[in-house]
Amino acid sequence: MFNDIGPLELVTIIVLAVLVFGPDKLPKVIQDVMRTIRKIREFSESAKQDIRNELGPEFKDFEFEDLNPKTFIRKQLDNDELGLKEIRNGFDLKKEMAEVTDAVHSRDGSSSSSPSPSSPSSSGGRVDMTKKPETSGDDERPPFDADAT
Repeated sequence: MFNDIGPLELVTIIVLAVLVFGPDKLPKVIQDVMRTIRKIREFSESAKQDIRNELGPEFKDFEFEDLNPKTFIRKQLDNDELGLKEIRNGFDLKKEMAEVTDAVHSRDGSSSSSPSPSSPSSSGGRVDMTKKPETSGDDERPPFDADAT
């Protein structure tokens, strides 16, 4: 609850409490605050227990911390029933990239054995990846779409 309060802040709070309540009333105020915190905790625990009893035996493992979205998602992703760990372990990017590289190199090797005028090896070993327009007859007009205009 107070994980982010440092020693300097704690000393400041104590000094302010002594100045506001005085040294003679401070122990009584601390007891009242602790009693109030204890009652709030008891009320919270009894409310949780009542909810668990009303939900029935099928929700006996229900935890209210699971209602936090981060906790819920983390718990579901760590669950082995989904098989996400198997999928994550089954996917090896380095292996996939090596297979693609081997496929590309083997294609280049097979095409260089039978050179032809349109083969990539005749153009210096490079493949032209630019998109070239298809040659169509001059008398053909592109399709007209009346709804598009």
